[in-house]
Amino acid sequence: MTDEIRANDRASRASESGVAIHRFAKTSLAGKARLMARKAFCLLLICTGLAGPLFPRTQESAAGGFDKLRALGGDWEGTVAWTGKPASKVSAHYYVTGNGSAVVEDLSNGMTSVYHLDGADLRVTHYCAAQNQPRLKATSFGTDNSDIRFSFVDITNLRSPSDGHVSGLEIRFLESDHINITFQFTSNGKDAFELVDLRRKK
Repeated sequence: MTDEIRANDRASRASESGVAIHRFAKTSLAGKARLMARKAFCLLLICTGLAGPLFPRTQESAAGGFDKLRALGGDWEGTVAWTGKPASKVSAHYYVTGNGSAVVEDLSNGMTSVYHLDGADLRVTHYCAAQNQPRLKATSFGTDNSDIRFSFVDITNLRSPSDGHVSGLEIRFLESDHINITFQFTSNGKDAFELVDLRRKK
């Protein structure tokens, strides 16, 4: 009888031990799951916090780019040169109009560009010496809006698709008193580039 009691006692302890191990395993797995969940949550917070600086929204870049354009107000002078051709002198005058909503760029070689915001976009209409008016939208912004690239949207007064017109534009803010403007000019399916190098007039 005593041996039977001892055997039952050992079986009971083994069973309790198995239950304890099972509970420990479940607890351990649950703990790991909670730890992984915490890590995932922390990673999400980090990514959310970094998303702004790493991937700035277009609206913020457009607004920042437009502020830089508004700061160009005044008179500038420099050179203009087509691809493979010698440079010649050029001057420019920038001013803000439309109650601060547009920036006008007047170049002495017979071209004018007007920059403005359109909701989340930064746009420019270029009044070309070729007597047409391409409209472009900013599609790329450099770090701290150090450069802005505009892509072709549409055009008015283009007599033929093969006629010459500005199909791209890039403006680089090299220093507070030094900028570059590059016009991409397309004619008969071929591209040429016009570089305008300007420094603020002292």
